[in-house]
Amino acid sequence: MTPRQRVRAAQPLTAVQLTAVRLTAGQRARQLANLANGTTGLGLAIARAAGTAVSRGPRGLIIAAGYRWRLPFAGAFTMGNVVICRTEADHLTSNLALLGHEEKHCSQYAWCLGLPFLLFYFLAAGWSQVRTGNPASGNFFERQAGLEAGGYRETSKRQPAPGGAGGIEA
Repeated sequence: MTPRQRVRAAQPLTAVQLTAVRLTAGQRARQLANLANGTTGLGLAIARAAGTAVSRGPRGLIIAAGYRWRLPFAGAFTMGNVVICRTEADHLTSNLALLGHEEKHCSQYAWCLGLPFLLFYFLAAGWSQVRTGNPASGNFFERQAGLEAGGYRETSKRQPAPGGAGGIEA
């Protein structure tokens, strides 16, 4: 190895170089599952309709940057293997915690066989809203993806004792 090659090897990979890295078996399986279940196609359709800039991202992800529609309120969200964000693609790919959080949601789509994930996610968000006062803190899917990495804070709302026990807890 020449000195120049050693310097290159020691530098961190750029977003462009990350896309050239071969996918692991799990990343390839997720990519194929989300293609087969139609959610990646739906994500690309939403990205196109919203006028985003679509590019290849790391680990088999597709980045759709510059999302301007009002809903959903999130700074980034996923649909299959498509990560749709309001920022520029480089900003998302340089935020490894957020990118990892969104990547976990991509895996959740694959595990839930595509569109059923949306139903499960919104049920979990509703249950979280009832229990904690916000849709993320008690949401199973957000907790599995990492609350803090997704920009959420954990909150807890004390629930009254069942049956009107006057606050006496067992």
